[in-house]
Amino acid sequence: MSDDTFDARGVLAGLSPAELVAVSVAVEESLAGAPWGALSEDGLLDLLESRERARRTGVGVDAALLVEISDRGACQRAGYSTVHQLLTQGLRIGEGESRRRRVVAASIGRFTAMTGERLDPKFPATAAAVADGAIGETHVSVIEEVMDKIPSAVDPAERAKAEAMLADAARTLNPGGVLMVGNRILAHLDPDGTLTDDQDRAEQAKFRLCAQDRQLMTAVQARMTPQLRAEFEVVFTGWAAPGMNNPDDPDSPYSAADQPGLDPAVLAAAAERDDRLLGRRQHDALLALLAWANAQFSFAKPDSLRNQIVVTVTDEDLARHAGIAWTTTGTRIPVSDLVTIAANAVPYLAVFAKATGQPLYLGRAHRLASRAQRLTLFARDRGCTAPGCTRPFAQCEMHHMPDWQHGGPTDADHLGGACGTHNRWNGTQPGDWESTVLTDGPDKGRVGWRPAGRAGPWIVNPLFHPDKLRTGPDLPAEDRSPPPTVNHRLGDTDPPGAEPDSESRVERLLGKHLAA
Repeated sequence: MSDDTFDARGVLAGLSPAELVAVSVAVEESLAGAPWGALSEDGLLDLLESRERARRTGVGVDAALLVEISDRGACQRAGYSTVHQLLTQGLRIGEGESRRRRVVAASIGRFTAMTGERLDPKFPATAAAVADGAIGETHVSVIEEVMDKIPSAVDPAERAKAEAMLADAARTLNPGGVLMVGNRILAHLDPDGTLTDDQDRAEQAKFRLCAQDRQLMTAVQARMTPQLRAEFEVVFTGWAAPGMNNPDDPDSPYSAADQPGLDPAVLAAAAERDDRLLGRRQHDALLALLAWANAQFSFAKPDSLRNQIVVTVTDEDLARHAGIAWTTTGTRIPVSDLVTIAANAVPYLAVFAKATGQPLYLGRAHRLASRAQRLTLFARDRGCTAPGCTRPFAQCEMHHMPDWQHGGPTDADHLGGACGTHNRWNGTQPGDWESTVLTDGPDKGRVGWRPAGRAGPWIVNPLFHPDKLRTGPDLPAEDRSPPPTVNHRLGDTDPPGAEPDSESRVERLLGKHLAA
């Protein structure tokens, strides 16, 4: 090592984790203004490679940090019951990114056993490659995906060998190449599919609706078991036949093709007029099937809104057949579609004027909210009121403020929508939250939350009311909407074991080295 080489490890030796993070932040801030133009092309390429290696090594560091937080339940100190809530709400990380980080931590992290000993990583070869800075989190996600598809009947030694092969391939291939290697390994381990049993298929089964896009359209992620596919095929044979369930043809037959009394000539004529492709016909068949099923069970639970189409919309938008309506399940529907639904079904159509409706009061006479109260609260809240929660109103319980056991009344102005998890947030212990219906300010009438015992501002959930979000450089800071999720406890005190003057200590160490 030459005399002018920076001995980073020597300078950083003995620093606490908090001090090392402070150094890392300082380095990143300095790099943001670094004189890149002074470097040669080879120097730039070398730095790019070094940066990527550092980034990949950081994946292992993040995994170790999440494992420690999980083992010690530290997320409760921030007011969250799970690591997922801490990432998605406390750190405002997206659902997909949160899942990726947790998958990586579960794959390469060393968790603590009940006996107190540190366990080996789930994928040891992958963990070693991450520690070397050779592979990143996308590689780890692909390896985990391939390993998850290996049938449970495969010998453990063969599974370990497959993981080592994947980790070795990831050192030289991009994630797409690793996936190709993984598919070849899967084909080798179970060439004819006989090792895959019902349990393996059940673990891989999913049917997930993605978020609505700007056009209010929704993509579907699905991996169907053979049984579900067979059921789909039976439905599509009749309900998606040419001419059936065509919303653009008023004379199109509806329901199944073999329904009693269906005139074959009518179906044949409708099929001649049908210019829909297969994908559209199957979409329309599912729409007709679900509308029929919902009509059969609309009144199965008269006190619940979960099994019915309940929509809130302003009378102004309804009158001009424009705008967007909200359902209790969180779906946004164009008012033009809403009018069609109302004409062909018997849903509860809750139309509220822009003026605030009169609250409904039950006092202490009833603990459970009435249907009228639920409709009123749906129009106001639209979903869970907890900061950052995305659960729609159909998945919410009626949250008393104060709690029922503490004398809270069942009145509309003392109730709010809250999913099962957040309905149990209220308390006075560390990790608990308190809530209230705000009586003044720009968010008057909405539910506010804050960590128990804190005197900070009440936080509302803006996710179901984006039209009311108050932001912009011209708006005074005190009038702006607070962020939808705030980690109130992280960062407001010195980390355990850190010296009060850790930052100045870091500065002294770096200054001493630079001065030398």
